[in-house]
Formats: sequence, structure tokens, C-alpha cells
Amino acid sequence: MNLLDFPKGRKDHAHPTPITGGLAMLVGVLVLGFSSFIPMDAHTIAFMSAGTLLVVVGLLDDLYDLSWKLRIPAQVAAALIMIYVGGVKVEQIGPVFGLAELSLGWLSVPFTVFATVGLINAINMIDGADGLAGSLVLTALVLLTAAGVYSGNLEVADRALLMAGVVAAFLSFNLRSPWRPRAKIFMGNAGSAFLGFVIAWFAFRLTQSPAHPVNPVLALWFVMIPVMDCLVLMVRRTRVRKSPFIADRNHMHHLMRDAGFGPTRTAGVLSLVTAMCGVAVGQAMRLDVPHPVLLGLFVLMCLTWYWVTAKRERAVSFFRWVLRMTTWFVGPTPTERAAAQCDHASRSH
Repeated sequence: MNLLDFPKGRKDHAHPTPITGGLAMLVGVLVLGFSSFIPMDAHTIAFMSAGTLLVVVGLLDDLYDLSWKLRIPAQVAAALIMIYVGGVKVEQIGPVFGLAELSLGWLSVPFTVFATVGLINAINMIDGADGLAGSLVLTALVLLTAAGVYSGNLEVADRALLMAGVVAAFLSFNLRSPWRPRAKIFMGNAGSAFLGFVIAWFAFRLTQSPAHPVNPVLALWFVMIPVMDCLVLMVRRTRVRKSPFIADRNHMHHLMRDAGFGPTRTAGVLSLVTAMCGVAVGQAMRLDVPHPVLLGLFVLMCLTWYWVTAKRERAVSFFRWVLRMTTWFVGPTPTERAAAQCDHASRSH
């Protein structure tokens, strides 16, 4: 079917690589859904229907490079399936502002659609290095599972953990290792759209459950890297009167690559930072730190990142310092060691 990602333009890989990871993950979900392991209720039907729609459109995008004017309506349709078939939507945001109750009312549907489309595109934008998007989604799903268990929402925790297993299976072919110097498979636009929807689904189900409430601010910290990267870049592109959907090399993983990070270390460092921040914010909530303070810290982090990336050399210098720190602790990866040797040989020549 020619579902291959060919090296060209901004793409860094050297070999044509299958982009069937999204399709593979969907098949895993469908097998689970149609088995007797998961009950075929409205939630399951909505999840599988919306996921199938996103993967089909994503595969067409991978093949024919669809315009965002076609992709966005498909993402909106998936969000509406989630809302009207699955009954999953954002209705209460009171806890975000420290209020006991603040219902969105008629704004619930547009807000849910906006948030879902935003998360889908945030995951799509961060998918630029082997293992990065999958690792960040896996980390978020594990954190969501832990939050579900802690809050007593065992149904959401159980299904989030199953989805984490699906993503882990994909990562076993997507992450680089000493035994595999390059990814054997990419998730493609189909996979990034599907995983963005997965995060939205579980975050909304977890934070909008009256019986087992989890503050929405906590879920925001679970996807801090993709959301921050997406927000900052879209604001910056809009300010210079460019389309917010235009592709460039100003994403966080591009800056880290310029600083000398390899793909595996990039995925590992950003996933570790996400896990540490997610756990720290969870503990802060247990200690009754006001929720608006935690939301304010996230906004402050986004503003700081906007300032740091205003000058590319400043951002690259920051990541070079981070690279020195991580290398001091764990040493260089085989890929980074080989790249350094090639760079040294080139300089000598």
C-alpha cells in the first residue's frame, strides 16, 4: 500500500520506514474490544468508532498529505462521537480555579471538541523523533492509571493500563536500542491522531467522574511537554502571521537534536521530566496546595519556555547544559557515541 515514510525535507531518518504503527495499535484495541475481555458498552463503541475514523483519515493523510482543512473536521467528528455516543465530555472546570462547582453548561460541547482537537495536534507536533511521542503517551497513560487507582476509578485505570500495553508494544519496534540502531516502524499521522484522542478520552473520563473526582489540573501536567510545545509554537507562528499548522524545525525535539541529543535520550529525558512533574503535582494536591497555584505554575512554565525559545541559540545552549548533566549521570548512548565519532572524524578531515 506504499505506507512508507520516505526521507525528504525536514525528515531525519535515512531509510524508508513503515508508518503502520497507528494501524497496528488500532488493531490491538479492536481485538480487545471485540473479545469478551472488555464489555461492548457505549464507551467501548464510541472509543473504537472514533479511533477508527482518526486512523483511517490519518492513513489517507500519510499517503496523500491531506490539508488541515480535511483533517480538522475528522478530528471534530471524532470528538462529537466521544460526546454523543460515549457520553464523555468536560462539564465541570470548577476545581481548576479552586471552586467547588463551575459548570460549563452549553459551552461543554465546544470546549470538549476544542480540547480534544488540541490534544490530537499536540501529540502530532511532538512526534518528530524515534520513540518520543509514544514514550510521552505511555508515561501519561501510566500516570492516569495511577491517578485512577488512587481515586477509586478502577474501570478507567484498568482500560488506561490496557492502552498503555498497546503503546508499549508499539514502542518495542519504534525505540532505538543497541540491537536496533533505527526505528523499524513509525506511528504516522494515523498513530499520533489516535494517541492524542486516547489521552483526551482517559483524561476526560478521569477528571469528569462525580464519584471519583480527579482535578483537571493534574491531567494537564501529565501531558505538559506536548501541550507546552504546541501552545508556544502556535502563539509564535500566529504572532508572525503564519499558519499555526505550518511545519518547521522549532519544536522542542529539534532544539534538543541541535544541542546533541540522540532520539533515545530525548525520549527518555522528556518522559522522566513528565513523570517527575506529574508525581510532584499529585503529591502537592495531596498536601492541599491550592489548585489555582498549580495551574499558575503551568502557565508560568509556558511563558518561561516562550522566552527561552525566543532565541534559538539560548534554547540550544540550555539543552547542551542538560545534555552534559545527563551524560555525566548515565553516559552517552551508543547512537550518540557513534555520532560524536563521526563528527570528530569530519572535523579532523
